[in-house]
Amino acid sequence: MISRYCIISPCRDESEFMRRTLDSILGQTTPPSLWVIVDDGSTDETPRILEEYARQCDLIRIVRRDDRGQRSVGPGVISAFYAGLATIELNQFEFLCKLDLDLDMPKNYFETLIQRMEENPRIGTCSGMAYYIEHYTKRMVSEKISEEMSVGAAKLYRRECFQQIGGFVRQVMWDGIDCHRCRMLGWKACSWDDPELRFIHLRPMGTSDTGWWTGRMRHGAGQYFMGTSLAYMTVSALYRMTRPPVLLGGLAMWWGFVKAMLARRPRYDDPEFRGFLRHYQWQCLLKGKRRATDELDRRQASVFATRSTKPNQGSESTAAQPLTAS
Repeated sequence: MISRYCIISPCRDESEFMRRTLDSILGQTTPPSLWVIVDDGSTDETPRILEEYARQCDLIRIVRRDDRGQRSVGPGVISAFYAGLATIELNQFEFLCKLDLDLDMPKNYFETLIQRMEENPRIGTCSGMAYYIEHYTKRMVSEKISEEMSVGAAKLYRRECFQQIGGFVRQVMWDGIDCHRCRMLGWKACSWDDPELRFIHLRPMGTSDTGWWTGRMRHGAGQYFMGTSLAYMTVSALYRMTRPPVLLGGLAMWWGFVKAMLARRPRYDDPEFRGFLRHYQWQCLLKGKRRATDELDRRQASVFATRSTKPNQGSESTAAQPLTAS
């Protein structure tokens, strides 16, 4: 019997936030069939809290990893994700979600996303939109994720799509590369800013265990690795300068990109992908992101139709292997 969906949650030292995430997922109108939580060497109260919830709920499975000594955003998170994926038979599930443990989710999040994916078979990955609570005004502020991407903190995948793209790359921009590969193979990647799909990011995007400047620079370096051009990165950084922290946030992203470029760091080792990405980004600059994405999705419909008529596409193994990088 094929189950609806499985969640895999890498976590490390999340005792400050995780109860809200655990309670919001266990209270879903459509709960997961299995929730694998990978404790990536936590040194706080995370293991005790996980044990507490696992005793009360049979659908939670805990995977423990040794303490590597520090938080590792990007490669470490995805390595922990794959440690969880290795414990399941992926072909037993229709959908797969990578979910962080610093979120507060609306109760019908998964019910709504699954319904929309069933209505549109080309949607390979999707999510709601992330918000954070502004410190002084206590109001919800959007993290302004583009609607042509699924948010890395809470992205849901159709299992066949996840397998066809080859899973996640073990680098900072794993949650950008995967969405572009989806579109490259004819799938759609998207997110919706609807009230019933807005979730609270308790640790806002772009922050870091060593500070927000480091987090923003890391994002810029990740854009360089993915294959983004300097022109597109500059425009993106200028836009981010209008978001908190005003000016400096965008500047940190741009400097992270330029620093990686000057150091000639390795880039994602797929020239076809990088060409696809740059063409799309130039179209976004010329036509606007929404129009460029709509036109690309229409063109890629034929790619999806061709792939969907081939038998057993992406189902040769029960778990997608991580994309490689050089």
